[in-house]
Amino acid sequence: MRTLRTLPALALIVSCTTQDNPIGTRSAQFTDYPKQMFSSFQTQCDGPGEDYLRMGKGSFECREQLPPEATAYLILSFDGHPRDLPRIVTRLSSTKNQLGYRVDADLFFLVPQKDGTTLRVPVQSETLDKDFSQLYVRFGGMPI
Repeated sequence: MRTLRTLPALALIVSCTTQDNPIGTRSAQFTDYPKQMFSSFQTQCDGPGEDYLRMGKGSFECREQLPPEATAYLILSFDGHPRDLPRIVTRLSSTKNQLGYRVDADLFFLVPQKDGTTLRVPVQSETLDKDFSQLYVRFGGMPI
């Protein structure tokens, strides 16, 4: 299942470097704005079935189509609507603070419902949290 094409591609960069394993978290503190990390995020979200969106100042999303098995599972499990297919979303947001910039990652499925609303289903995973932490370290951040 290729639910996360963007994150593994970025995490691959991290896996090729020697470093201590940081704690698993989806947040990090950066001294300076992590421009290179956000540029890499945008570059990795350019394949077929992927949409890169700027959600606001300092907030970006990569929305990806899912393989048929995952799509069917989400539609059946969450009473989705088969005419508007579920997608997985990776969101990175930055906030300026006294120490520089805090970056937070969020990962969730968007499952369109029959009544026209969209259900947001969070993705929880210690492995993914560790991948995010390693990514942050690779780009100069301190996981928090």
